[in-house]
Amino acid sequence: MFDRLLSCCDVEEHVVLGSRLGFLALHGGIEPGTEGIAREAAAATGASAYVVTQPRSLGWHISSHHIDPARVPRLAAFLDHVEVAVSVHGYFRPERPDAILVGGGRRDLAGDLAARLRAVVHEMPVVDDVTRIPRAMRGVDPRNPVNRPRGGGVQLELPHRARTDGRGGVGGPPSVAARVTTVLVEFAADRAA
Repeated sequence: MFDRLLSCCDVEEHVVLGSRLGFLALHGGIEPGTEGIAREAAAATGASAYVVTQPRSLGWHISSHHIDPARVPRLAAFLDHVEVAVSVHGYFRPERPDAILVGGGRRDLAGDLAARLRAVVHEMPVVDDVTRIPRAMRGVDPRNPVNRPRGGGVQLELPHRARTDGRGGVGGPPSVAARVTTVLVEFAADRAA
């Protein structure tokens, strides 16, 4: 099904093979801001990136664990190239409007990323206890592309404000989205060192 999405007009598949750490944004356009965060973090660190952006009006949401890299050659090449992945997702749930959820199969890396986020994002909780993350948002299924690289990966679920609130006002503090991006840049740079 994901391969069918990629064949639709106005759907963009952006791939950069850089360092062995890679950023994914599989639902760009329907999860606004995720594609920009993933691309910006990758560009700032020379990391790899696999980003799909679709028109919001198209609205195809294919759950990550249903995306088969065997049917998506450029995704397969990306996953073969990287050692560790960070997948950037967005969500909207009225019962949990402002929590940053840190899932994925590499729990040690998830804990590290969560600690870094807690240090700079004080206005919303950062949750990395998978038992407190809704099952559909945990990102721990081995079929999920974020868990397919040799070293596994971390899935970052961002509420709307943490991915779309711009860069902050002139002379004011950086926005939540800008701080999340900075943390991802530092996380990637430390993995490359």
